[in-house]
Amino acid sequence: MVTHPLSSLIEDYLVIDSAYDETFNKDGRPRPHYRALIEKLASFSADELSFRQQASDLTFLNQGVTFTVYGNEQGTERTFPFDLIPRVLTRREWEHLETGLAQRLRALNLFLHDIYHDGQIFKDKVVPYRLIATCKAYRKEMRGVQVPLDNYVSICGTDLVRLPDGEFAVLEDNLRVPSGVSYMLANRQVAKNVFPSLFSNYGVRPVDQYAQALLNTLGSLALHTDDPTIVLMTPGVYNSAYYEHTFLARQMGIQLVEGRDMLVHNNVVYMRTTSGLQRVDVIYRRVDDDFLDPLTFRPDSNLGVNGLFNAYRAGNVVLANAVGTGVADDKAVYAYVPQIIRYYLGEDPILQNIETYLMEDDQQRQYVIRNIDKMVVKSVGEAGGYGMLIGPHSTAAERETFIQEINANPRNFIAQPTLALSTAPCFVDGDIEARHIDLRPFVLSGKEITIMPGGLTRVALRKGSLVVNSSQGGGSKDTWVLYE
Repeated sequence: MVTHPLSSLIEDYLVIDSAYDETFNKDGRPRPHYRALIEKLASFSADELSFRQQASDLTFLNQGVTFTVYGNEQGTERTFPFDLIPRVLTRREWEHLETGLAQRLRALNLFLHDIYHDGQIFKDKVVPYRLIATCKAYRKEMRGVQVPLDNYVSICGTDLVRLPDGEFAVLEDNLRVPSGVSYMLANRQVAKNVFPSLFSNYGVRPVDQYAQALLNTLGSLALHTDDPTIVLMTPGVYNSAYYEHTFLARQMGIQLVEGRDMLVHNNVVYMRTTSGLQRVDVIYRRVDDDFLDPLTFRPDSNLGVNGLFNAYRAGNVVLANAVGTGVADDKAVYAYVPQIIRYYLGEDPILQNIETYLMEDDQQRQYVIRNIDKMVVKSVGEAGGYGMLIGPHSTAAERETFIQEINANPRNFIAQPTLALSTAPCFVDGDIEARHIDLRPFVLSGKEITIMPGGLTRVALRKGSLVVNSSQGGGSKDTWVLYE
């Protein structure tokens, strides 16, 4: 059976008026850097593209590229959803993002050093001390601790959105244990197989060097040795991102360890091996602060290592990212990042923030409550799309519940206007339709800042949905950054 040619599906593609479409102008013509891609797509039938989509899904299944969606009646472990139509960014667009991301991370590292040492930003009344003191991610144990290169955040995943005017803005900073880079790399491998000739002729910048760049970044933090032993610390096989942990450890050629595989003696960390104990110099930890060391943080943790924080504080082991970085990606602190950039760098922010309302301010809180049906309300410490209300898509009962929670604990919530995230064409059930997307680039910071060209473009697969998080059933597509 022959289905409609894909060209007719592209012609029927509807650009959403309220959002910026990555691929098509308002008049329906492809943007210049998408023309070759659209011409290639138009040469396929829908059956041919369906076959390629099925082959892509099978590749993900065979390679075990999975993600856990908790509380889903269809089961928790599933193949990571992939849309095979890539997103394309021009060199000029990427250079703008790259410069803005590097600026932001430099400022946040300076901020973290300051709040755990002199606190000058509090004395100058740029950021209120109470905001930090009441942050659940603030770790008083980090006061005065020296961090290699003063580099608290070595691996950062910043979520960007493109607004209806075409400008990019930062939606949130992920500075603790950001995930998703393995899916970026898997997407690229599959995209090369789906469109081999198109990819080779398009002038796409590579991302394959990420693992080596990460290894170099981690190694640069070990200031006491030129030949550090680096490990990746995972919570274990039941963690939602365990696939990524195993993938990155294998790609870097380092050991994947759990807390039970390590011990501390005389403030030095060792891992158990078949040939005896081996000193560990750098730990790329994918375990949250609370569970790292039962002697310092949660005593009921079975994931950590007794005495690990004392070894860290003594400077005998490096943790990446540093303990206590979560204070800088608190969503209420996010509202102050433009001021933080100006304060530490003396520069205007290159990438703008989204307008954010702080619920501890009485006027802002009352405004949000009156307009909650138009707002996105977020819990300040949650991630993955949890603890969030999207006003236009909510019920009256859900809005009332959030109003009660906001009034009971204003510090725990912020609100933002509902954004029309940019859209891109996706191949869904044999048709090409617009879906909302965002972008998570991955930034590495050691002796220098390295940013992979592209990142993980996340897709809200449900029609009309604005929730792109994988933990909420979202998917992704490859991101092509062009040389020219």
